[in-house]
Amino acid sequence: MNERPEFTGVDLLDGARLPARFDGPEELDAFIARPSRALIDDLAEVDGDIMILGASGKMGPTLARLARNAAPGRRVLAVARFGDPASREELDRHGIETIACDLLDRAQLEALPKAKNVVFMAGRKFGSGGSQPLTWATNTYMPAVVAEVFRASRIVAFSTGCVYAFTPVDGMGSDEGAPLDPPGEYAQSCIGRERLIEHFSQVHGTPGRLFRLNYAIDLRYGVLHDVAVKVRDNLPIDVSMGHVNVIWQGDANAIALRCLRQATVPTSPINVTGPEVISVRWLAETFGAMLGKAPVITGSEAPSAWLSNARASNGLFGYPLVPLDKMMTWTADWVARSLPSHNKPTHFEARDGTY
Repeated sequence: MNERPEFTGVDLLDGARLPARFDGPEELDAFIARPSRALIDDLAEVDGDIMILGASGKMGPTLARLARNAAPGRRVLAVARFGDPASREELDRHGIETIACDLLDRAQLEALPKAKNVVFMAGRKFGSGGSQPLTWATNTYMPAVVAEVFRASRIVAFSTGCVYAFTPVDGMGSDEGAPLDPPGEYAQSCIGRERLIEHFSQVHGTPGRLFRLNYAIDLRYGVLHDVAVKVRDNLPIDVSMGHVNVIWQGDANAIALRCLRQATVPTSPINVTGPEVISVRWLAETFGAMLGKAPVITGSEAPSAWLSNARASNGLFGYPLVPLDKMMTWTADWVARSLPSHNKPTHFEARDGTY
């Protein structure tokens, strides 16, 4: 096992030090896993080891590596089914303890070490329209069991901005006090996740945060990747869902870990996204200029969209360190060179909540 962090934690990731491009996934992941001084300082104020439940998804591996680099003296445990052995081997290689576990099996959950800090990332979105019972079990039953089993821990639970109703695109989006009235069973099941975690937090006094994330960006997936690929490949871009929020995955990961220091009793929601309300048409046209292609636009913009107001998060943690312009420049370069993709479209265009 690697007993040393990948970075010493002195890199502040300020704008002057952001790279011009990435030459492949290894370099990209290493960058996403670099801790800022603010993250290191916050984790120094939080006692105990860190466990990531659902660590094998798009964000989990880099979040685990980020935690390891920011707090090299702690145990960082990554828990997932690990259907792909390569993902487990990669985490092991970076000094992260891995545990194979079916999170829907209560006995297996109860057998896990009781880490003081839990980041709960597991959930089901894509394909949820074809298997609603599994979606509800994953997004509602599983979190309830986690909340009971880890009632003595701090729990930062990943949620989604999709719990809100659509909001006018000429505003700043829904804040944490906005009504939860979204379309579709997926979003409703995510409300169920939040409500049950809230319930058990109230019953047991469990500190935590409900991490309402709106479109994390990695060069291999995300709204920017989806739009840029369609521009490159001359595919139609539906602008019916005409406005979005995005945030760099590294910033989202760092905020999730920093939320451990900002845990509340009972748990409370926090919106996590970038500060801009971004026009999808503008994204397509700007990527078109970057890639030398004329975007193929279809549909017309609706007056509302799923948008989140991250004022509270920005007040606690500051604005994201990677700005929109840099994300777009990196994405255009990555897509132009046909570097790897996760091939997992966000389906941000969907307005009926079906994925």
